Amino acid sequence: MNHHALATRTPAARLREARRQLLEHGELGSGLIEPGLQRSWHRSREFGLAPTGRMLGAPHASAPQLVRALEHQRELVSHARPVMEYLFDQTRDNDSMVILADAQGMLLQALGDASFVDRAQRVALRPGASWHEQWRGTNAIGTALADASPVVVHASEHYLERNGFLTCTAAPIIDPCGRVLGVLDISGDHRGYHRHTLALVRSAARMIEHRLFDTRHGGSLRLRLHAQPEGIGTVTEGLLALSEDGWITGADASALAMLGLDCADIGARTIEHALQLDMATLWAWARLSGQAPHTVRRLDGSVLWLRAEAGRAVLATQPVRAAVRVAAEPGGAPRADALAALDSGDPAMHAAVDRARRVLDKPISLLLHGESGAGKEVFARAVHACSARRDGPFVAVNCAALPETLIEAELFGYRPGAFTGASRDGAPGRIRESHGGTLLLDEIGDMPMPLQARLLRVLQDRQVTPLGGGKPVAVDFRLVCATHRTLRAEMDAGRFREDLYYRLNGLTLEMPPLRDRQDKLALIARLLHEILPGRELQLAPDVVQAVSAYRWPGNLRQLHNALQTACALLDDSDAEIGWPHLPDDLAADLRATAAPRAVIDELADLRLQSERTVRQIVQTCAGNLSEAARRLGISRNTLYRKLDEMGLR
Repeated sequence: MNHHALATRTPAARLREARRQLLEHGELGSGLIEPGLQRSWHRSREFGLAPTGRMLGAPHASAPQLVRALEHQRELVSHARPVMEYLFDQTRDNDSMVILADAQGMLLQALGDASFVDRAQRVALRPGASWHEQWRGTNAIGTALADASPVVVHASEHYLERNGFLTCTAAPIIDPCGRVLGVLDISGDHRGYHRHTLALVRSAARMIEHRLFDTRHGGSLRLRLHAQPEGIGTVTEGLLALSEDGWITGADASALAMLGLDCADIGARTIEHALQLDMATLWAWARLSGQAPHTVRRLDGSVLWLRAEAGRAVLATQPVRAAVRVAAEPGGAPRADALAALDSGDPAMHAAVDRARRVLDKPISLLLHGESGAGKEVFARAVHACSARRDGPFVAVNCAALPETLIEAELFGYRPGAFTGASRDGAPGRIRESHGGTLLLDEIGDMPMPLQARLLRVLQDRQVTPLGGGKPVAVDFRLVCATHRTLRAEMDAGRFREDLYYRLNGLTLEMPPLRDRQDKLALIARLLHEILPGRELQLAPDVVQAVSAYRWPGNLRQLHNALQTACALLDDSDAEIGWPHLPDDLAADLRATAAPRAVIDELADLRLQSERTVRQIVQTCAGNLSEAARRLGISRNTLYRKLDEMGLR
């Protein structure tokens, strides 16, 4: 067949032709199917499998064997289960199931739509069955294990025709030493296949790998690497574990690729073989709990972003290194200043800090936008503390908190006797008080329209005239404005002056709400240190989970108040903040947030208990299923279905 005729064939026709050639001649013509599929079909044929024949001898674990396998893979299963539940939620009602298999291809656990599970049972797609290529031919689980890479096997790409109703997408799960631990898979009706499923499964497998890595190396110095700062903390980052003297003791595939290393280098090379970095600097960075990423250079001169982390126990064994430099240095040395203290690992906050640094001492107004309590004033104070005006005053005015009749006098000042009740000495006004420093106009979106005109004149002329008349006074200040409102919408609605908007909007920075921040635990650690600086405190594990999931409607202000209360309720011997230390209303909200997770766990426990009861009754009845069904109070058909789900038929 010529190449032109081959190219005009549909994919289904090319698959049929490839299958015919393989069966009749034992070889495939080039270009019929992609190379990975072709290699898998050849392996399947060498295993002696016939595409249309009956599958003989495929092993299926007994109930005790499956229990032993689950116990042997307890760590993998425990970290994979929450991710599987997440995947199942994403693919629910799509005629599919989520499957976890071990490194030999045995299915360990499965979650699936009831409408699809019955069809899957017909081809033994259930816990206990082996889906190694040796027994099932080309399939996503077995082929992902054989090639140690993600794969999609769609419909008739399966070597065995009986599996042609499936589309299966699988990704291997790799341990921190580079070994394949198992496979995560989504299998479903081939008519419901979506292209995004491969990316979803790959990301989910990486999530499991990250959980395993952090568990295995929680007591080590850990490095998180990425080509971009925003990638730190995501499933695309690379993970590296080091011994105290710099030997690489663990690494995932991404980290090895970024550093130009391979699995053989784990335990055989130090970090100096990959990065222009010394251990003293790494330990110093690790001590900056929750710090922003730093730039580092590879040996070839290219740049990566890195964040160093270490648990308290390992940090306690390390001597305090040289003090961190205050100014930013080439190579990514940390900046020990007020802005750096706010940059604790959240990508949105890191971007805001980085952009603020670029305009620190330039005549550009800052407009901070964010929800109430998100830390706008704290950010403004940090900008002031890092600027050349740090020795000048920082003056904050909340435009929403002052009565409309007083805000003009508060801002612009007044002469003695300018109005009824005025001080006999007059007042300079907040704008004049900020001379030489920084003026923060908080909630600028609530400023009355008449005052907006006066403020615009001050910003244009850099002079302020007090109420009651008098000579204008020159003022020099850095202006920072903050608001929870969308000023452009206020402008379009006629509630905010257009000319003032464009005067204020030099650089707008978004302050992320606490619920969206990825550095909650680092923030909590920093706040606890500020509240009780001489005491080592942490949250109880169950509180950590609830705090991470809670939406924090009051943002940082609410969090700070809660931690202050908790610290006040601590006993001298307490090392953890638990439920009894939290305000009652917050504790109730946190427990409600954690309830859905608890319900899932309880349902899982209930299912395990139910399966344990069924197994015990069947064993007691020596396999007499009619008697077992009678004792369980269910029909025989229901018992059959239950046993099928458990892989015990």
